Parts: sequence; structure tokens; C-alpha cells
Amino acid sequence: MQKKFTRIVAAAAIVGALFATSIVAPASAATGIKAGLRIAVIPKQVNSGYFEAWNKGAQKACKELKAKCDFIGGTKATGAVQVQFINKAIQKKYDAIIVAAADQNAIVPSLKKAQKAGIIVITSDADVASASASARTVTIAPSESSRIGTAEVDWAAEAAGKKGSVAILSAAATAANQNVWIAAMGPYLTSKYPDMSWVGGSLEKAIFYGDDDTTKSTAQFNAILSQYPAVAAIIAPTTVGVLAAAVEKKKKNLSVKVTGLGLPSQMAPYLKDGTVEKVGLWNPIDLGYVAIYAAGHAKAKTFTGKVGSSFKAGSKSYKVVAGGIAYLGDPFTFTKSNIATFETVY
Repeated sequence: MQKKFTRIVAAAAIVGALFATSIVAPASAATGIKAGLRIAVIPKQVNSGYFEAWNKGAQKACKELKAKCDFIGGTKATGAVQVQFINKAIQKKYDAIIVAAADQNAIVPSLKKAQKAGIIVITSDADVASASASARTVTIAPSESSRIGTAEVDWAAEAAGKKGSVAILSAAATAANQNVWIAAMGPYLTSKYPDMSWVGGSLEKAIFYGDDDTTKSTAQFNAILSQYPAVAAIIAPTTVGVLAAAVEKKKKNLSVKVTGLGLPSQMAPYLKDGTVEKVGLWNPIDLGYVAIYAAGHAKAKTFTGKVGSSFKAGSKSYKVVAGGIAYLGDPFTFTKSNIATFETVY
């Protein structure tokens, strides 16, 4: 699923409201972090609503820590472009670099150069290759892959009254992230919800592939209904698929429940009118916010980034697990009650 979303943040008031409902809380974790840190915040690309939101979180944390944070980057999401800005950050002797890797390999040499210069490196949203994990202190990631899958099952079960059969409208059969999420869904559905099952009698038969194409996703949604007219819920772990399913459900006034991973800007109309009850995604604002705190604590040497070490950001603590990863937690969910806060953000 692509992350290069292109809606721009609309108003500071909306962003302020978003913080009120997110993990962000008045800073109490600043103790021990030196004021005046200079931090380079480098997104995959600057002309992206998603990374504008990511930067809003970073700037909020910077204000709390009395740090100076510069949002710098190119308009193209390539490793070559990012390297230029990383090198500029090294030349200007920033204390830390927060970066969402546009290329998991190409930026590694520059990041290692930054570390040798005494600059703290934190990746957020998109990490370097696992073999190059030493090029950063920690990566801030949305949710553990298995939990992204099981949370979607929970949403489907809740909507369907914890009974009936379920199908999956996925992206491509070769999409690694989709496959990991779906693998976690399989045993979770039948073990946690004994009155639910996969259509066709197995997880494999329940998966339909829309290839992240609107036309094909719509056709596959209709194929599910044609083959399994009694299906209770359809899970679409892809923003393209869940939108296509919502549009088709509303158009045909269908009773099947639809949920999955969706952009709030796209799913708002369908949440507001009840076509869809709940969708989720990760919150880019939180990713930026937590990354700044990780950098501050690492610079203060109160956080090492080693497995088992932890740091605090806002009201929550984050522990590093295998792979040098700190997860935000469960996927962020959007409903009729909170969508107005998010729909113009990303």
C-alpha cells in the first residue's frame, strides 16, 4: 500500500484537535533532554499530505522540548534526493536526523557518515534495510504486522455481530505486507470468534485480489458477493480495496459489512453515512512526534536503542523489540464520531 498521500493539511485548528485525540499529551518526558537541540526532519518527499502530518507531530514534540526542527527534503521520493539533504544536515552539524527512508539501501552510507559525526539518526515510518539497522538508533513503526491483521478481524467481527462468514479483498498476491497481515488473520478469526468462519471453508479460498486497482477491486468485491451471497463481512487491508468496496456497497445498498485499512480523507463520506462503521490506519502525526522524543533521549544518553531499552514520549512509554523497532501500538481507528477531525489531514 502506497504511503505517498497527497492531501495537504488544511488548518492548524484541525491539527490541534487531532493531538487531543491522539497519544500526544503535555510533555512530562522532557526531563534530561537538553533544550536547544537542532534536528533535521527529512520526509520521503515534502509535497505530501501524509508527511505534512508527520511533520506536524515532529514540530509539536520540538516545541515541547524547546528544540529547533527543520523540515527539509525534496519533491521526489528517491534515495538519491534524500542523500543530498542528509549530507546537508551533516554539513550544518545538526544534533539529530529524523528520516523516513525513501530507499532502504541508498541512504545508508550517508546515515552512517552522520553517526560518525556524532549525529543521532532515527528512522520513522519507513526504515532502512534490516541488514543496515546499525545505521540508526531505532525505527519508529506504526503497528506490529500481526496486530494490523488481527485488529481488522476485530473490526469485522464487531460490525457483523461476531457471527457469519468473512472474505478478504486484498491488493496483489505478491504484496508482502498484505500477506503478513492476512496470515495473522487466519487462525485469529476462528480461534477468537467461534461463530465466524472464512468463506469457502478456508483462509486461502477467502482471499480475492484486486491488485490495488479500483476497477479490478470493484469486480472482485462483486465476485465475492456472487460466490458467497451470505457473506457477513469483507475485510480489505488496502486503501484502494476498502474504498472500492464502500463505493459499491453504497451504490447497491448491500448489507455486507465492510472494513479494512483506509485513508480518512477518502473514507469520511462512508463513515459519516454509515456505509462503513470503522476503518483504521496508522497515525503519521504520532510517528513524527515519537521520533523526536526518541532522538532527544538518545542524544541525552538516557536511551540506547538496544532491544529492551525504552523511552517516553508524551504520556506513553515505548520499548524496543527485536530488529531495533519501537511500535506505536494498535492501528489508529476512524469512526463516525472522530472522522471530522481527520478527514482533511491525510
